[in-house]
Amino acid sequence: MSLRERVEALAAQKRERYGEPERTLFAEFRVALARGEIRAAERARDGAWCVNAWVKQGILLGFRMGVLTDMSAHPTLKFFDKDTYPVRPTTLADGVRIVPGGSSIRDGAYVAPGVVCMPPMYVNVGAYVDEGTMIDSHALVGSCAQIGKRVHLSAAAQIGGVLEPVGALPVIIEDETLVGGGCGVYEGTIVRERAVLAPGTILTGSTPVYDLARDQVYRRDEDRPLEIPAGAVVVPGTRGAPGASAARWGISLYAPVIVKYRDEKTDAATLLEEYLR
Repeated sequence: MSLRERVEALAAQKRERYGEPERTLFAEFRVALARGEIRAAERARDGAWCVNAWVKQGILLGFRMGVLTDMSAHPTLKFFDKDTYPVRPTTLADGVRIVPGGSSIRDGAYVAPGVVCMPPMYVNVGAYVDEGTMIDSHALVGSCAQIGKRVHLSAAAQIGGVLEPVGALPVIIEDETLVGGGCGVYEGTIVRERAVLAPGTILTGSTPVYDLARDQVYRRDEDRPLEIPAGAVVVPGTRGAPGASAARWGISLYAPVIVKYRDEKTDAATLLEEYLR
């Protein structure tokens, strides 16, 4: 049986206890995740993203079978977590630059060669971080989030993960995207390649995005997630709240706005990223 078939079969069982064979299977699964051989979501040739529900089932299985254990690195620095999810073993040969200062990568996350991790940052299980990406200080890459090549997640950027339901797409940030400081991307939002999110931009499944350049409004619907077009430059904005009371009180609601699409001026402004890697 394939790894997928074995994981699906075990996940379908209602167990209270797991023995050594089941733990060995999960260890094999976790290694495949950490090597990037399997991933929670993949991009098809037509550009559409597809979720691998069985991978997310396997990740949840690890939480189910795990036992709380002491993972403390020092008597004065205490950590307690499921024994199925230790810190990811990383060596110099992996080619990942982890700057000293308190960063953590959970095992079962794929972090490609050339990734730069500035302290403190965190990468959760099931995440996929591709080559040349920089994860800046206080940034989070959530469970199953898919991060492309040469992405910059600036300081305090929060990339939410979507672990459940297993059939739901996680957050996806495609190649060469710049995510500004303090941004938040949640609820399965897809940010296409070379987009720029200005500092403080928040994107969720319920947030409409107003495209001034193309005179369009982007929303999530039942069949597809919120999607930011390739090369879009998105900034935090506001729109008037409906109703007489809102007009009387001058109430506005948060609204992300696409003000333009990436051009030579934008590229020049982001050129500094290459010198930091």
